[in-house]
Amino acid sequence: MTFTSNDKKFMSQALELAALGRYSAKPNPCVGCVIVQDNQIVGEGWHKKAGEPHAEVHALKQAGDLAKNATAYVTLEPCSHHGKTPPCVDTLIEAGVLRVVVAMQDPNPLVSGKGITKLRDAGIDVSVGLLEEQAIALNTSFIHKMTTGKPYVMNKVAMSLDGKTAMASGESQWITGAAAREDVHRLRAQSDVVLTGVGTVLADNPQLMARDGLGDLAVQQPKIVVLDSQLKTPLDATVITNAAHTTILTCSDNEQAKQALVEAGCQVEVVAADAKGQVDLQAVQIWLNEQPINSVMIEAGSLLNGACLQAGMVDELVVYMAPSALGSDARGAFSMPTVTQLSDRIQLKYSQMDTVGDDIKLTYAVKRDD
Repeated sequence: MTFTSNDKKFMSQALELAALGRYSAKPNPCVGCVIVQDNQIVGEGWHKKAGEPHAEVHALKQAGDLAKNATAYVTLEPCSHHGKTPPCVDTLIEAGVLRVVVAMQDPNPLVSGKGITKLRDAGIDVSVGLLEEQAIALNTSFIHKMTTGKPYVMNKVAMSLDGKTAMASGESQWITGAAAREDVHRLRAQSDVVLTGVGTVLADNPQLMARDGLGDLAVQQPKIVVLDSQLKTPLDATVITNAAHTTILTCSDNEQAKQALVEAGCQVEVVAADAKGQVDLQAVQIWLNEQPINSVMIEAGSLLNGACLQAGMVDELVVYMAPSALGSDARGAFSMPTVTQLSDRIQLKYSQMDTVGDDIKLTYAVKRDD
């Protein structure tokens, strides 16, 4: 299918608009829309928050009567079903647009292609696939959840050049510089859930909120999930006192401790235990699959990092490497005692490298045997 330079220009603008929702639209996808009449933009919109009007509605409202016989550029196939908002295809049809250019089809197998078909049945010219790769990159987690039924799991690690994440004493603040830490806050802001272990809560008392480097952008804070087999999370931990929504996953039957955490504002969920009496990671994966989320960011210590990696939970590894060495007695990034020979190693696939202040940011996909 042939697209003009103007088509590409207007879709690029729609993608820029869509990206404005990366911190606030979750768990919905980021979507942008541009309405064009006589090669002039007459309406723009982006999806700001789940439950609120979609990008097409905002753009058509701005365009008004100028939407008739116009072209709509949309980064994701317009919805054709009733959810919290009416179908966008009906709104486009009623507005009288003549042509719709779509970057990518909806990845949800239950609805994929239905919006495009309905537009075409209404006599609207529909073209699909313009700047599709950019549209896919914008909604990696959403696409992953729609196609696999599992949230996309990213594990963040900050370490020294010799692969250490903390001193032997547990001291770890701060290995990386301010620019890298701000970048981590942006990753949190894009995530539906930040997952950690009770060991990290006890050692660092982290906030795990998205705060720095976000300016005036609208941010929907991630939910926090703590794996705490024996319910050791202190009631005055910051993840409880400062977070809007924290869930403790446990295998403990200590009703008194559960009740205290619930009264402190937590949600406590009991899942299966593994052979060692710890929270079973496969049970955690099942629980995460059932939640209305698309993305999980793991921020934890070496024990949970290694366990999640070995359990096959991690899809992407983001490593911030500082220009320093902590020595052989410092703590490593991944505790994997069962990896005793090269054939046991976890293989990664390089994706990207960036410089963040004085640190290096490395992104890897985790290779799967399947």
